[in-house]
Amino acid sequence: MPIFKNILTNLPEVESPADKKVEFKSRLKWTLLILVFFFILGLVPLYGLGQNALSNFEFLSIILGASFGSMISLGIGPIVTASIVLQLLTGSGILKLDTASHEGRVYFQGLQKFLAFFFIIFEAAIYVLMGGLAPALTLHPTLFVTAQILLIIQLIIGGILILYMDEVINKFGLGSGVSLFIVAGVASSVFVRAFSPLTTAGTWAFGSGQPPVGKLWVLFISLLGRNPTGALLALAAILATIFIFLISVYVQSMKVEIPLSFGRVRGHGIRWPLNFMYTSNIPVILVAALLANVQLLARLVQGSVQDNTSGIMLWISQNILGQYSGNIATSGLARLVTPPLIIENIITGSFQALDLLQALSYILFFVVGSIIFSIFWVQTAGLDAGSQANQILKSGLQIPGFRRDKRVLEQVLSRYIGPLTVMGAIAVGLLASGADVLGALTNGTGLLLSVMIIYRLYEDIAHKYLMEMNPMFRKVMGK
Repeated sequence: MPIFKNILTNLPEVESPADKKVEFKSRLKWTLLILVFFFILGLVPLYGLGQNALSNFEFLSIILGASFGSMISLGIGPIVTASIVLQLLTGSGILKLDTASHEGRVYFQGLQKFLAFFFIIFEAAIYVLMGGLAPALTLHPTLFVTAQILLIIQLIIGGILILYMDEVINKFGLGSGVSLFIVAGVASSVFVRAFSPLTTAGTWAFGSGQPPVGKLWVLFISLLGRNPTGALLALAAILATIFIFLISVYVQSMKVEIPLSFGRVRGHGIRWPLNFMYTSNIPVILVAALLANVQLLARLVQGSVQDNTSGIMLWISQNILGQYSGNIATSGLARLVTPPLIIENIITGSFQALDLLQALSYILFFVVGSIIFSIFWVQTAGLDAGSQANQILKSGLQIPGFRRDKRVLEQVLSRYIGPLTVMGAIAVGLLASGADVLGALTNGTGLLLSVMIIYRLYEDIAHKYLMEMNPMFRKVMGK
């Protein structure tokens, strides 16, 4: 065990800045540099790739911050999956870690990075060996195995680059690398689906007889062509996106403020804010990653057993994980965690009662999952009432009218933190799943995460770096 702890605490890492106070300009440069590098990696195709079955799962690539078929095909999947496993182990009490101590935090971070390395290798092998990203089938058997190994190595390199790019952002940039990669993917997806004049084949839409990808163009073309169904479908997608965006911004701004006073300075105090979405975007990231893994596993297992007529894997594929017909899940868990497009089905007249059941199961899965992960995150990330009480006491603050006692603070905070943890998780789950069911321009989880990430980044920048900004930037920030 001591040897394993030694390994965890000595894993390769990005060296922390010598000066703990990194200037805003420097952080902005590093953030932009990493984002540019991230987009470049997304344009680098995997050498030797033949069949790309994962290209049918574009919505998953948005959540995972990935570009299937490129160097970053794994995206943030291994990092988030490692976090899921660690949260489950610590939240259930199987793994006992004291994250309040420095040694415990170092061990926790080392274990998380070790798990991330493991899942990078594991997911890379799964993607290739199960046919998600496969070499050309015409290759000689010997060359085919060599090509598979080459693809796995490229995926591992891409996954490690993402892992350390995330670490660079965390230490030298603005916000979190995982969050920024999600925002980058969602922003590009919304822009393309709203404004792109190209067809799905990548050709110029006008004059080709094929509809463009951009819904705004589809709306105008449908109105000019007197096609009310097409116009309604495009308008519904645009309005659903705007509706979820506005509601998300409003809910994100909600908070509870607890009045506190300085114990040694009479008449002076502050308000300690507790956001309504107390655990921020973490629960919905974990739920979305879990759903993505279930759907990917179902598709990969189906692809690996489609030529077999018997066996346990075939039974699991047909009766548990579920199967796909084209890009549509037709059975099992895969169908239960795939949202039906309720509004689109109503407009086109194809709505069925089963669609409603499927929508309810999808929403329920998101809400319950968000609550579970939210509770685990509070316990393991130092957001519980006890940790918050310690932080308040260390700041020299106390509740007016009460003696300076951790138990008093903890009791008062517990009245708010528990309900906020659950209600915030429910709101996050409903918004993310609701956007998917309503048929927004991009994945609901990605849209919600982007709003939350950008809002939190805005608050963080305004709080920490406002005085360092150029006057023009201050005007942009509204300060």
